[in-house]
Amino acid sequence: MHPNPIYRRSPQDAALAEAGARGFGMLTLAGSDGPLAAHIPFDLAPLGDHLTFHLVRSNPVARADFAQPALLAVTGPDAYISPDWYGTPDQVPTWNYIAIHLRGRISPLPDSDLRRILDDLSARFERQLAPKPVWRAAKMDHDALTRMMRQITPFRMDITSVESTVKLNQNKTAAQRAGVIAALDTSPIGADIEKLAARMRLLQDTA
Repeated sequence: MHPNPIYRRSPQDAALAEAGARGFGMLTLAGSDGPLAAHIPFDLAPLGDHLTFHLVRSNPVARADFAQPALLAVTGPDAYISPDWYGTPDQVPTWNYIAIHLRGRISPLPDSDLRRILDDLSARFERQLAPKPVWRAAKMDHDALTRMMRQITPFRMDITSVESTVKLNQNKTAAQRAGVIAALDTSPIGADIEKLAARMRLLQDTA
């Protein structure tokens, strides 16, 4: 997380909502030979107190020491910011971005929970593809689905803290931010740049 508090004013509920809407992040925890990481889709519980996910059994994270605390890093849109865009001298390059860190404890779940977790997770994303008919695991051959499910195992992460960075040039003037927003329309450097520019426009409207 960025140390400057100007970028860390998002309420916890808002940060959780953004993480839950994204539904994908990098799970990290300590391993015997160094840090471990896995990129996972996840389903955040309605109360925001825990999330569920699954891992391939052969993933080193699935065999880690879960007595260690875990960190799930969820990234939002990001973009490189050129100092020329501010329209004022003596500026330096930077990177605007949104990120949420969820910390907590991981616990394995019984295999009997796996089908429910998989169904909830796929339904959570499939609903966003409407009007496409929702894909369901029931469409699969039972034996094929059973073989695939033997290769994965379910987990729960109880969330103990939520931190977020929303870095959108809050330390600049409205005019400087306007220059950045205009330039982002044609910039190729970043991810989901249009969404980042939209968040910056929202900041302009509420400033």
